[in-house]
Amino acid sequence: MRKQALHALAGIGVAALTAPAFGQNYKIETPKYGGTIELVSVYATISALSWDNADYNWKHNHDTGSVYEQLFVTDVSQFKSRGGKWTQTPDAFIPLENMRGELAETWELKDNPLQLVITLRKGVMWADKPGIMAARELTAEDVVYTFNRQNTSKKRIEGMYDYVTSVKATDKYTVTFDLKEFNAEWAYRFGYGYYSAIVPKEVVEAPNSGPTNWKNINGTGPFRLTDYVQGNSNTYEKNPKYWGTETINEKEFKLPYLDKLVYRIVKDEATRVTALRTGKVDILEVVRWQDVDSLKKSAPDLKWNRWLATGGTFLAMRTDTKPFDDIRVRRALNMAINKDEIIKAYYNGNAEMYAYPQHPSFGAYFRPLEQQPDSVKELFKFDPVKAKKLLAEAGYPNGFTFKTQVCSCSTDHTDLLPLVVSYLEAVGVKLEIVPMEYAAFLSAMTTRQNTAGYFMNNGHTNPTRSLHKSFVFGQPWNPSQWNDPAYSAKMDAVYLERDEAKRVQMIDEMTTEIVDKAPYIWLPTPYVYTAWWPWVKGYEGELRAGAARPGPIYARMWVDQELKKKMGY
Repeated sequence: MRKQALHALAGIGVAALTAPAFGQNYKIETPKYGGTIELVSVYATISALSWDNADYNWKHNHDTGSVYEQLFVTDVSQFKSRGGKWTQTPDAFIPLENMRGELAETWELKDNPLQLVITLRKGVMWADKPGIMAARELTAEDVVYTFNRQNTSKKRIEGMYDYVTSVKATDKYTVTFDLKEFNAEWAYRFGYGYYSAIVPKEVVEAPNSGPTNWKNINGTGPFRLTDYVQGNSNTYEKNPKYWGTETINEKEFKLPYLDKLVYRIVKDEATRVTALRTGKVDILEVVRWQDVDSLKKSAPDLKWNRWLATGGTFLAMRTDTKPFDDIRVRRALNMAINKDEIIKAYYNGNAEMYAYPQHPSFGAYFRPLEQQPDSVKELFKFDPVKAKKLLAEAGYPNGFTFKTQVCSCSTDHTDLLPLVVSYLEAVGVKLEIVPMEYAAFLSAMTTRQNTAGYFMNNGHTNPTRSLHKSFVFGQPWNPSQWNDPAYSAKMDAVYLERDEAKRVQMIDEMTTEIVDKAPYIWLPTPYVYTAWWPWVKGYEGELRAGAARPGPIYARMWVDQELKKKMGY
């Protein structure tokens, strides 16, 4: 029945899917309550950018995802820390078989008329927050209010909810989405995406800047945000009224286990590593390979998880700007870069040549480089002779000069870009580096004011969104300003296709096409590491339970305070 339901939700037929219970029976160490965990997250250098999901800022979900909840979430009971096989690292991809309800209890995709009907969990409470709202139960009206607010926001991403004609509360706990057409991202876009938090009307209407003020936010989740210091920390304390539980060793436990959770913002890489080594932070979610060996020697008790980065590294070339409107120039710059040498000499072997725009964790959606056509393989081979030939054919026998913006927030990028510069100079192309703070760097892209070159790391998101957000004109995450109506039409057709096997084939062809046309200098994807001290229990390096959202993971971590003390910390 479950398999049948999953196929139905992919678009074949109609069936209902009931969310599995929070936590299955498995034999792991019995958790203990209390204590604080301090961590430096995946986004170690970037403070909160917005507390309001109507601002459509990607990091909102990371900073509020322990406070606000969503309709859907990944199945935490299948994580390695819970006896499963997943260390959830993809930034925003939950295969349907791994998805379960969070605020949703059941859901059904219906035909004639085309509708998504969601039944909410009963007894989920908004916390009491003096001056903002009294404690009350979450209802279908909260979901309707949130959706309509998101859909009418001035910062709304173009086309995000065009497939929805209306949302209504058909009773206190039932929400019905009337759909104009099928959309392959129905579960992601409003269910577990970057902007999918369900927010109460009282917070939006609160005095002193409403939902944009961190002091006002109030959710149904396992923690409450109790302090925020820009550039320093976010502090979360246990929500004693949280509804969630999990079953461990046949006994039910109320979540969360921690009393307090602290995100540390630490811009200096050496300081982050020292903080981990000395036990000042319990978890460092991203460790570059350069620091791994020394940490293993100086802090041998640390536990580790190695994972392939979930963001592609590239230098985007504005295809609406000369000389990058010429594919020969774009292909030439790819051939001018010794990508194999970057893997061996810069990453010391800790990188993959080709893992973007699709990620190996996407399963059938990913086709490795060795299976790509020769024209794609050519872009990953170092051939400065052919690069110069192509530049000359395009009218640039002596090369040219262009500017490239880069974020000073990324040590990896500020270290790697000078190497890219040296390769390009060898074929006569000069690159002027323009370093920027993150907020200005992001704004340059989203307002289409970025320079001809734009050096960045962009999350894969999921198989469809990876292409849509980056290569459909008008989307804010399109630094190459790629504008191909035929390609956009193919993307529209992908979203309408209910048969996932057919979508896989369509996405595969579109991925090969865009890589071959080279709007970016495609660079290797590095491996990174997560490290934590053994007193952090109920954790095996899992990072995300939705779109950049770690809250459900943190709710299940606990501190073995006796072990920590025994180890001298």
